[in-house]
Amino acid sequence: MKLACTSSMVSGASITEKANIIREWGYEGIAVFVEFKEWNDKMYQEVLGLEKKTGVKPCEFVFGDEIYGHLMDADKDIRKKSREMYKLAAQVCAEIGAVTELEFSYGPQNPLPLFNPYVKMSESQEEEFLEMYREVAEPLEGTQGTMLLEGINRYESLFMNSIKDCKDVVDKVGMKNVGVLADFFHMSIEEADFKESILYAGSSIKHVHLGDNNRLLPGYGMTDWKTCFQALKDIKYNGFLNLECSTCGIPEETLPKTAEFLKKMI
Repeated sequence: MKLACTSSMVSGASITEKANIIREWGYEGIAVFVEFKEWNDKMYQEVLGLEKKTGVKPCEFVFGDEIYGHLMDADKDIRKKSREMYKLAAQVCAEIGAVTELEFSYGPQNPLPLFNPYVKMSESQEEEFLEMYREVAEPLEGTQGTMLLEGINRYESLFMNSIKDCKDVVDKVGMKNVGVLADFFHMSIEEADFKESILYAGSSIKHVHLGDNNRLLPGYGMTDWKTCFQALKDIKYNGFLNLECSTCGIPEETLPKTAEFLKKMI
């Protein structure tokens, strides 16, 4: 297993500068999060040549925008724009061999599902979702890139909150370049047993987001990381463990220490 850090957690004038910084801190990969409106050819070329220039693998690539998480929006125009953005991210991942992700929806749920968790899609909703998934993942076929289904907690997404649910849906997509993204912050809300859920999802897990139960850095909360990493070892997971959480203060101090902590754990 290799360590990575999300670009937005690090100060730097460019993605290249951020990659060089985290390499010195003990990270081998970087998750590149880019505002869609800021994307341009210069940045595109920078991402394509990042690993060769810095030795740091761009292991994940995601666009951020107000249309993020609207793949299934009732407004057809918004849905179309959202899907085009996700497909462009997939094209970038196809070129650099990275992962990107999708969800049924993303954003605060209203009303909050306080006492009705684990809502299941209807048959028609599931079929529409699978059709969309195949559409946005199509640019990845025949490449090393993947489009992963991320389990998002019930307060931020209506469906597929658990990685168990995600694994069941991924199995129905019928494509090689898909899988499950296991995010430990969301899992701390939705999974009854970390180990059981990881073993159930098994080889479908292609990427991991690290954040403690309070979405702080690993070790700053109550998550039993020893058990979690052992479960990942049990399924022979050898991909990236990417920090996607608060830096808990000054990154120059906390992120190198977190790299040391994680390396001892894994």
